[in-house]
Amino acid sequence: MHTTALDTSAKPRPNLVFEWALLAVLATCWGASYTFIKIGVQTLPPVTLIAARTLVAGLLLLALLRMRGVKLPTEPAMWGRFALQACLNSVLPFTLIAWAERSVDAGLATILNSTSPIFIFLLGLCMGGADKPTLRRLFGVGAGLAGICLIVGFEALHGLGHSLLAQIGLVAAAVCYGCAAMFGRVFKGLDPMVPAAGSLLSGAAMLLPASIVIDRPWTLAPSAASVMAVLALAVVSTALAFTIYFRLIRTLGPMSTAAQAYLRVPIGVTIGVVFLGETLSPTAWVGLACIVAGVVAMTMPARR
Repeated sequence: MHTTALDTSAKPRPNLVFEWALLAVLATCWGASYTFIKIGVQTLPPVTLIAARTLVAGLLLLALLRMRGVKLPTEPAMWGRFALQACLNSVLPFTLIAWAERSVDAGLATILNSTSPIFIFLLGLCMGGADKPTLRRLFGVGAGLAGICLIVGFEALHGLGHSLLAQIGLVAAAVCYGCAAMFGRVFKGLDPMVPAAGSLLSGAAMLLPASIVIDRPWTLAPSAASVMAVLALAVVSTALAFTIYFRLIRTLGPMSTAAQAYLRVPIGVTIGVVFLGETLSPTAWVGLACIVAGVVAMTMPARR
């Protein structure tokens, strides 16, 4: 017997330590996606790569929902919301990032694409509500962005202004992520896996025709490494990540969830230190402290 898509469990005040741990997991999943994408696009065009990523992830989540006995909603209005969420959270930003990184250095791309908390802050000023901006969160936004620059290196900003269209594309992707986080609140009453599956399947329905027309995927010969990268993207950086993302939208709110954009950088640097023997500059340690302070400021609940 199928259950409804609504999450009717009690919603106590979230355990912040657990939610922060989930935020770190989300940042790790999405931080690793840049490596997977770099491997995947070696033999797969960006649109086809993203179409495969969303389709495999959506089908995986759909299978898990069926195993749990949870049905996806059937209302056309809800699927319209899924489609809009897909545009904001996967179809547009994924495509823009893949296109922009052909001409923009990784450091500058990281800085520009980590600005989504700024746009959420600005949107919050216009919209108000329970997740309205505060001075503490404004400090968190500034500290996090300063930390990104310190870790990546301010020299990455020297390329600002070159490849202007690509840089505008990266900022536009960050705006999309900000809007997606704010819009994601409409799914607050659903099991987190439901909007994740619905939006990914909607995104795949948009991307597959584009892939067929633009890339003619039947003519491609992807390498085994690219195929494995797509599977890793779909399972880890999409299916798992989106499920955690929609849970955090509900428990921490859009702006606090967006703090993972800052966490992705130190986590990626830490992976390089541990597995590749890279070293951190003194300013990187300062930047890491700034990011930690910024994330805490953005995710701590407001005093009642």
